[in-house]
Amino acid sequence: MAVSVRMEPLLEKELALAAKRRGISKSQFIIEAVERALGRNNPGELYLKVMQEMGDYKVGPDTASQALELTPHKQAFRDKLAAKHAQDQADYAQLLQARSAGGAA
Repeated sequence: MAVSVRMEPLLEKELALAAKRRGISKSQFIIEAVERALGRNNPGELYLKVMQEMGDYKVGPDTASQALELTPHKQAFRDKLAAKHAQDQADYAQLLQARSAGGAA
C-alpha cells in the first residue's frame, strides 16, 4: 500500500542523508522508523537476544576439537602450520637475542 507523507524540505533532506548513511532507501528508513514506533522493531530486544545466544556459544580448545572433527589430511596440515609458527617464533627470539648481544658489546 502506498502512503504519502508531507514534510518540510529540511526534514526531508535529513531523511535522505540518514537513509544514505545506512545504505537504504528513504521508504525503507520510514518503514523501520514506523515499526520502531509501533514496537515491532526494537533494537534493544534484538541486542538482548544476540547477547543471550552468544552466552550459550562455547569457545575453547575442548569445544573446538569436539565440534570439528578434522580429517587426517587437515590435522597434518594444522600440525605443520603449528610447527612452522613455533619455528618462526624461535627464529625471531634468536634474532632479538643476537641484536641485544650485538648492541651490548
